[in-house]
Parts: sequence; C-alpha cells; structure tokens
Amino acid sequence: MKFIDTEIQGLKRVQLKILGDSRGFFIERYKEAAFREAGLSGPFVQDNHSRSAPGILRGVHYQTGPAQGKLVGCVRGRIWDVAVDLRVDSPTFGKWQGFELSDINGELLWIPPGFGHGFCVLGDEPADVMYKVTAPYSPAGDGGVKWDDPDLAIKWPIQNPQISARDAGLQSFASFRENPVRDWR
Repeated sequence: MKFIDTEIQGLKRVQLKILGDSRGFFIERYKEAAFREAGLSGPFVQDNHSRSAPGILRGVHYQTGPAQGKLVGCVRGRIWDVAVDLRVDSPTFGKWQGFELSDINGELLWIPPGFGHGFCVLGDEPADVMYKVTAPYSPAGDGGVKWDDPDLAIKWPIQNPQISARDAGLQSFASFRENPVRDWR
C-alpha cells in the first residue's frame, strides 16, 4: 500500500497493490498495521456497501456527533469521488478534490472527519461503493451541502445527474458558513 498526501491536509489517496494474472486478481484492501503506520488508524466500526445506477450523484454528506471518517473504494464500475473540507479553521476550508475510483485502478480515498463526501457514477454500468467508517451512522448528526453549490464550484464530470429528494434539499455552502460545525469529534 502506498499512502499519498493530497492538496488538502488529512485527505489521502491510498494506492493498493494489485496482484493479477490470467485467473483474475487479489488485492489487500485494508491492513491495520499499514494504516496505523500511515497515521490512519481508525478504529473502523462499520462497513457500508452502496450500489448506484449510471447517472446517479450522491452527496455532499457529512456526519457529526459522532463525526465519521471514511475509507472509500469502488469494487464494481467507476465513480468520481469528491471530498470537501468543511473544517472552519482549516486553510483549505471550502476547497474540494475529486478522484476517480474504480474496480481496476486499485485506489481508495481516506476522508477524515470534518469533510463532506459525495460521488457520481461514471460510464454506463452501475457502481458498487464500499467504505469503512470510524463511527456508526447517527440520524441526528446527518448533514450535507448542495452538490451543485456555486460557492463550492465542484466540477462534476457528468451532465444532468439524478439526485435524491434529500440531496436536492441540502443547505447551501453559504448557510453552512453562517453556522459551521466546530466540533468534528
């Protein structure tokens, strides 16, 4: 495993070693000792799996009380995975980065607490996304910002995505700035 810093402090790409031959492949997706050595020790308390059809966009979501860190990977298909820095005291507050994750590129994305997260499906096939989280889901702490907020200006690589009614009703980034989350524990 190779841990790669991004332009946003704390957000890391994880390149996995793919061992493949004519029979298929083997990938070690998580190894506690390697993650601990890289300073990403979790603990992870839950694994989640979502399937999304082509043209679907999910997000941008976050959770507080308790805040969630996420280790995200795509095990079927391709996604454009986006993390938005929502830590008000961060020098990159309001900045985002996006990366393609797929079932063949051997990459994961570590998204620490304090970030919003969203993704869209690339291509014409469904995508299965698996992610480990550092805290269980808490409906009371569920939040998000609009995926198409002009202040964030996320460059999504699909046109006219399908979104849920919940995601359509998320707050603007300006509204989040007026009442930001200050405790990402």
